[in-house]
Amino acid sequence: MSSPTKKPLTYAESGVDIEAGDRLVGLIQTMMKRTHGPRVLGEHGGFAGMFRLDFNERLFKRNYKDPVLVACTDGVGTKVKLACELRIYDTVGIDCVAMNVNDMIVQGAEPLIFLDYLGLHTQDPETTAAIVSGVAKGCEISNCALIGGECAEMPDIYREGDFDIAGFAVGVVELDRAIDPSRVEAGDVVIGLPSSGVHSNGFTLARAAIADLDLQKVYPELDTEKTLGQVLLEPTKIYVEPIVKLLKQYKVKKVVSGMAHITGGGIAGNLCRSLCDSVDATIHLDRWETPTIFSFLQEHGNIETEEMYRVFNMGIGYILLVRPAFADSIMAHLEQLGESPIVLGEITGGSGKVHVIEREDNA
Repeated sequence: MSSPTKKPLTYAESGVDIEAGDRLVGLIQTMMKRTHGPRVLGEHGGFAGMFRLDFNERLFKRNYKDPVLVACTDGVGTKVKLACELRIYDTVGIDCVAMNVNDMIVQGAEPLIFLDYLGLHTQDPETTAAIVSGVAKGCEISNCALIGGECAEMPDIYREGDFDIAGFAVGVVELDRAIDPSRVEAGDVVIGLPSSGVHSNGFTLARAAIADLDLQKVYPELDTEKTLGQVLLEPTKIYVEPIVKLLKQYKVKKVVSGMAHITGGGIAGNLCRSLCDSVDATIHLDRWETPTIFSFLQEHGNIETEEMYRVFNMGIGYILLVRPAFADSIMAHLEQLGESPIVLGEITGGSGKVHVIEREDNA
């Protein structure tokens, strides 16, 4: 019972607005439903989302013999600081989906469902809806159902205007089609797929490098009409469609022996996770042109070249290791799927290391 001499305290006065949260639900329902197919069960607003994994109806043709569920979680890191500063909220949701599903497909899996988590200072339904719209768009690109999420209003944790976002994805792969590093052999060809920019790693360093620059300015060195802020907020590229379709092209032969999503740690720090102990990978840095945003960050931050390649993707966002006899056909398939594949190097006998051969101008 409240004290007769004090005004009753409400949840809204303490910093959490339940009505604003209810209004948000109405704003995002349509976004979520756009990502749903017939395998999603139940209505929006339940305590948990439901997704039917396996069934016999001919309409769906999704029967698994030996299914393995693949799950992952990731966030966007300090890239959200730029989104807050620029008040551009509809791209980091795409990043959040991308960081999860790009990891998932490395295992040979197909994404099925996604859930997001937003930690907020204050619930502003329109702003939160803009963030979730990015999540929904990322799910649409990934053919992945957004079946739920959480928006936590915590003014004691987050400063005014700040937020954080994380995601959780579940996919499936047939056991005999799962990618296994033990399959990587000497002679395999290393193929890279270009990134769309910085993606979602290294932003603490990137933000430090451009701390004295104007995010709203167009810099001629970047060779684009976009502002510096827009270039940095370019969403992480989602590789689900080309990779899933490519793997389905080869239903019997396992011509893709390994894959890697190039995130924090760069090429060397991620590709090694896809190698067994009996092979090495050699990457030739002169095989592709590094996007201008990286040289821009390096110059303005006075960052050593080695550190750049240790932190950023440097223009390569995804890597496939493929059997040499199928390298040309895989390159052709990827091109048909809208990608611009690049032969980066080769696999040799070794001990699980990645060797980076510098460009001639850095030798």
